[in-house]
Amino acid sequence: MFASDLIRDKPWAEGLNQEQSAAVHHDGGPLLVVAGAGSGKTRTLVARVARLIDTGVPAERILLLTFTRRASSEMLRRVDHLVNRQTAGRVWGGTFHGISHRLLRRFSPAVGLAEGFTILDQADSEAMFGMLRAERGLGEKGMRFPKKETIAAIYSRVVNQQAKLDEITSKHFPWCSEHVDPIRQLFRDYTARKREHNVIDYDDLLLYWRALLESPAADAVKGMFDHVLVDEYQDTNRIQADILAGMCTTAQPTVVGDDAQAIYGFRAAEVENMWEFESRFTGTKRITLDQNYRSTPQVLAVANAVIAEAETGYEKNLWSVRQDGAKPGLVTCHDEPTQAEYVCEQVLARREEGVALRDQAVLFRTSHHSAGLEVELGRRNIPFVKFGGLKFLEAAHIKDLTSMLRIASNPDDELAWNRVLQLIPGIGPATARRLQRKSVAKAEVDNCSVIEAFCELEIPVPAEARPILSELQAALRDVVVEPEMPPAAQIDRLGQFCELVFDRRYEDSVVRLGDIAQLGKMASPHRNRTTFLADMALDPPNSTSDLAGPPHLDDDYLILSTIHSAKGGEWRAVYVIHASDGNIPSDMSLGEPGGLDEERRLFYVALTRAKDHLSVTVPQRFYHRRFGGDSAHSYAPPSRFVEPARGLFEEATAAPSVESAAAMTLVTDQDVVGDFLESLWG
Repeated sequence: MFASDLIRDKPWAEGLNQEQSAAVHHDGGPLLVVAGAGSGKTRTLVARVARLIDTGVPAERILLLTFTRRASSEMLRRVDHLVNRQTAGRVWGGTFHGISHRLLRRFSPAVGLAEGFTILDQADSEAMFGMLRAERGLGEKGMRFPKKETIAAIYSRVVNQQAKLDEITSKHFPWCSEHVDPIRQLFRDYTARKREHNVIDYDDLLLYWRALLESPAADAVKGMFDHVLVDEYQDTNRIQADILAGMCTTAQPTVVGDDAQAIYGFRAAEVENMWEFESRFTGTKRITLDQNYRSTPQVLAVANAVIAEAETGYEKNLWSVRQDGAKPGLVTCHDEPTQAEYVCEQVLARREEGVALRDQAVLFRTSHHSAGLEVELGRRNIPFVKFGGLKFLEAAHIKDLTSMLRIASNPDDELAWNRVLQLIPGIGPATARRLQRKSVAKAEVDNCSVIEAFCELEIPVPAEARPILSELQAALRDVVVEPEMPPAAQIDRLGQFCELVFDRRYEDSVVRLGDIAQLGKMASPHRNRTTFLADMALDPPNSTSDLAGPPHLDDDYLILSTIHSAKGGEWRAVYVIHASDGNIPSDMSLGEPGGLDEERRLFYVALTRAKDHLSVTVPQRFYHRRFGGDSAHSYAPPSRFVEPARGLFEEATAAPSVESAAAMTLVTDQDVVGDFLESLWG
């Protein structure tokens, strides 16, 4: 048997096409895989990792970087199956931020970071900026000053794009340009406060990893890996590209991505990282995957025509060996209610044809675009699940509990103390800060921990609050005194305090306590509190459904999703709604450099989610309320992105139903009540 026959017999080599096989077997230099939508990039990446292990590369010397921990776990599970032994668990797999956290737990002294640090999530960062903003009285000087959320967004963009504050504000936040000097001072305060309380934020994780590569620990960190593989490379920012270059002075880099699906510029992602890879890594081999395994030729023809108009990017033309399917539909609707009716009719018709609701998805540019559709779905008793809402960990009651865990891990965490102490009736922001300072001072005098000092403080509170305060002190003492207590047990213990507080604080306390119980279940696989908190900050669940599995619905459920949240998904039938100029592309994005091309790529991502059926709907008429309270109707043409593919669609018009048409004849612009009131005071 020849060596080539032995290779073909390997499970990871089965079914690979010529280009995929070339990527899997490449040796001897940097590799760039330009993977078109639905071209099997995950399979290719999995097979490459499996092949490296199977040919003798120690699993622990492979670093696999993905953009979600879930994606990494799934890839490594598949690798483990392919190599048929329990080795994949030794591969360093995770997100850039997650891997940075692992490295910093080992090498933090090399970059001046104290052990025991905790991580601020986005909401925590905003809260700290809010505290600092209030301390400087910036919202009280007779002028409108940017809110904490805006300040945090400016900070994150400055850090991730490695650009000057003045440049970022003038380009992306021009209404804040007159406040640059106080914002600059807030950034200095923020940096100092984080160091003072031994906390770092999400962006710091990348900065510290890059700093590690220039620290006394640089050789040790760089020497840990022989191969570094990066998924979704088109979505990396400048710091991540610098980290890859620093890690690969000796290791071999492999990056996989699709520049036609680069849609996260608003998060400071730079598709230029992918375009510049070959110049940054000399001797790069580029392989293009353009055989699509997902969609019919008719769907791909539309997608190819749309993306061909992009001004920059790698040339690729997706093709499929699938049988011909129906032409995608381009449906002009009279107005938004007509669009909602049409989509519901199509969804139900597909269901009768055997396409389950969960195999169908409605995609839209912005979350509020689905509002009218959600009403119509409810009227027709069509269950749905929507993606793109409030993150689970941003919910107030979850923040309450995780703040207590953070105090137990890092008693210097000012934000966590501030939140937890204000759960006690009678304690406000000023008292909370004073109690924390008193606890720190008492700990220094008594030579004990801050939590022990807090538990011994005599705190004057109203009579009804004393049992709640006592329970908080007891709960914190219990989770700290027993260091071996599993995180799930700690959550259960702290949940007893939550039971006392939530009844007073929240109307739906039973539901919120149920979420706390689900959080405890999620913590059960974790060995310690520190790793659990880090995982929650670095890769938070979107909702309780991420904790408990798919939603429990009686029959089935339709998927509603923003296009950004749909990236990576695929469905047998896809409906792209509100495809009119001003919505797709969003008129808010057209002022940005490269904004139009990113909006085109976003539309392309939506189109390429469809396997068998694709419908694009264009409502001609919009009803909205202008600033000042006046109501108006607006009209918009089809998206400019549709025009290059116009001849590839089956065009149709959707008219209002008889019921809707009858209702529209009753609409009047006359404000009867307003006219009557005006007669009283006019």
